[in-house]
Amino acid sequence: MSLKTIYLAADIENSDAFHLSRLLLLLQACGKKNNKPVDGIMKLAKLDFLLRYPNCLVRVLKALRKDSLADGISEEERNTIEARMIRFRFGPWDDRYRKWISLLVAKRLAQTFLEGRTVKIVLTEKGLELAESLGKRAEFHDLSARSKIISIVVGDYNATKLKDFIYSVFPEITTMKWGEEIEL
Repeated sequence: MSLKTIYLAADIENSDAFHLSRLLLLLQACGKKNNKPVDGIMKLAKLDFLLRYPNCLVRVLKALRKDSLADGISEEERNTIEARMIRFRFGPWDDRYRKWISLLVAKRLAQTFLEGRTVKIVLTEKGLELAESLGKRAEFHDLSARSKIISIVVGDYNATKLKDFIYSVFPEITTMKWGEEIEL
């Protein structure tokens, strides 16, 4: 692997615009036709974990016996440099979601509201339009397709059920040390 590739991957990882685009596609898919909000930041992080790491999504699909959906995720998608994971404080979910959600809200692409103690995240009309536009672009086709798969198979799980399910499919996550690369 060339140094240029590593620098490019680092630039993408540090690009808020890329993460916001990915979250727009995920929120759109999980909102389905009636633009339903995602229930909680941690649920969004867990859904995004499956979106960011296609090799993990494939493992989830196989655990759910949805092999035909897994077959639609190419080997190229599963093995990109971006598919390497690092253990964060609460698992393989990034700690930047509050920042990214705040940016989406500041750009008027999403709204948040509290229901009890749960932060709900929903796209605005502007956010829906941008997500629709992104989903049509070739460079976002795979992310858009995977977002829809995630919505179909686990989008209706509540945050606790999703967490428990992910830990049952990936028990090795719980024993990783912070900052360590996760080999899945």
